[in-house]
Amino acid sequence: MNFEFFIARRIIAAKDYKSSISGPIIKIAITAIALGIIMMLVSVATSMGLQQKIREKVSAFNGDIIITNYDTNQSNESQTPISKKQNFYPNFTQVEGVKHIQITAQKGAVIRTATEFEGVIVKGVGTDYNWQYFEEFLREGRLPEYAETDVNEEVLISEYIAKRLGLKLNDKVVTFFMQEGAAQKPRARGFDIVGIYNSGFQQFDEQFLIADIRHIQRLNKWEEDQIGSFEVFVEDFDNIDAVGGEVYKTIKSDLDAVTIRQKYGSIFEWIDLFDFNTYLIIGIMILVAGINMITALLVLILERTQMIGILKAMGSNDWSVRKVFLYNAMYLIVVGLVWGNVIGLGMLFAQKYFKLFPLNPDTYYVTEAPVYLDAGYILALNVGTFVLCLVMLLLPSYIISKISPVKAIRFE
Repeated sequence: MNFEFFIARRIIAAKDYKSSISGPIIKIAITAIALGIIMMLVSVATSMGLQQKIREKVSAFNGDIIITNYDTNQSNESQTPISKKQNFYPNFTQVEGVKHIQITAQKGAVIRTATEFEGVIVKGVGTDYNWQYFEEFLREGRLPEYAETDVNEEVLISEYIAKRLGLKLNDKVVTFFMQEGAAQKPRARGFDIVGIYNSGFQQFDEQFLIADIRHIQRLNKWEEDQIGSFEVFVEDFDNIDAVGGEVYKTIKSDLDAVTIRQKYGSIFEWIDLFDFNTYLIIGIMILVAGINMITALLVLILERTQMIGILKAMGSNDWSVRKVFLYNAMYLIVVGLVWGNVIGLGMLFAQKYFKLFPLNPDTYYVTEAPVYLDAGYILALNVGTFVLCLVMLLLPSYIISKISPVKAIRFE
């Protein structure tokens, strides 16, 4: 038997099933493959997208690794200053995997209007601040510009705080800072709202107002080189624990380094559960698709029993005949994968660009279902599904070796 004969047999089988009693079974098998790859693509894309978005938002407000003074202060306010004259600043070259480092300081305050007031954390940043994430969060206005020469009053306020206090772009906002000691009166600062942001992460949006770090330094009576903390960004978030450990070993003994996975452990434990759910969905979908393909293959073998007998009588060995059916099964798997990819990727691109499915930010920290698309995992899902389904078909195809040519030719 030559290869052309097998291809001809496969084409005949592929065309014949549409008009045979196995037609509905074959269509169900193709549909199962298509639905399986759709579910897997959507599950992986949305899971990875949600994880990435939440990580980015936590990093935007904290950095990936926070270096502070080594004390027991657990509040968001910078109380004990540290000098920015460190051997790792402004370029953290001692540890591989560090992308950027910046200085910050935080101080609690109260914003007061004619009718309302709201407690906030004023986060002071400098000229080295990475505005990458806030460019995406920006809803109105522009980002503040903090030059090295003059202190300015430009601030970035969240949409959440602005709505609660009835503030809008270009408004003047009066902020009161509490001073140490009960006898000390609060000190007022007037800021100009030049931008309004919305990260969708209400836990942070309801707290932070971004201002020039020199305001915090003056209010705390710090020197120009004294800051509240360093924020370190890593190149690959998957290596944050390893890089965080190296950073901790590198800095002085009076400093502490904490990763955001440690600081916000509950959030990251929650999003780590997405991986388990994704693996579970992938396993179930491949199992369902494989079972349907096994059923379809057995029906095809039953319908083609006479053909099997004829091929064996003509001298074909068992493996050659099995390949005829496996080629046909491969064709059906590919058809299912093609349709599944067309529909699945179409849905994902629609969500990515048109935001069709919103989410509750109070629960998921994002306003719509995020989508992460990468050729690597798309190819892996397709190849993995194809190979595993084909492997699952090897055992049921063994039934062909048990078919006797004489009985098969007489089979009705």
